[in-house]
Amino acid sequence: MTRRPKVVVYDYGSGNLRSAERALVRAGADVEVTADQVAAVRCDGLVVPGVGAFAACVNGIEDVGGRAVIGDRVDRERPVLGICVGLQVLFEDSEEDDRATKGLGVLPGTVRRLRDADVLPHMGWNTVDVRDDSVLLADVAPEDRFYFVHSYAACVGAPDYVAIDEITGWSTHGTRFAAVVERGSLAGTQFHPEKSGDVGAVLLAAWVATL
Repeated sequence: MTRRPKVVVYDYGSGNLRSAERALVRAGADVEVTADQVAAVRCDGLVVPGVGAFAACVNGIEDVGGRAVIGDRVDRERPVLGICVGLQVLFEDSEEDDRATKGLGVLPGTVRRLRDADVLPHMGWNTVDVRDDSVLLADVAPEDRFYFVHSYAACVGAPDYVAIDEITGWSTHGTRFAAVVERGSLAGTQFHPEKSGDVGAVLLAAWVATL
């Protein structure tokens, strides 16, 4: 019998943990929701969820020792997947907090407001422009849509294109922004794959298959 990859959904006080847990189980993982540092270090894949404000998520991660845990995993090229604000905190800082709260800094750049959007938050279904070499989006069709809920994102509009090599999926809501980031074992989505139905399940299964 093939061993299911062990995945930890990092419980640092952010919401939406159980829906992520259920989606990852369906994707083929053995999932634990925990703040335990040992489990977070040793698991095959660590999922960093994120709901709410940038500063609150960073502070929650700090409170459970997550900055060191996530940094260690990135340094050792151990898989990490950030979701929504869980992706944003991987960058250096955010305009949402007037750049007062420092992100984890494992990706370069500042998270910025979707300043050209007519309506915020960006809430609903949107397509993603996929780069040819994306692993997570390899089986995603141009018409497939993912579920977004956010007012800020990484790499928003010119001249703020940074970390170009890491961005494998773009979306647009008023302004073009990074929807998917992949750099070796480090990955993240601005949308919520666990709330994106069948296409989200495809993406999570692709990630679990890499573990």
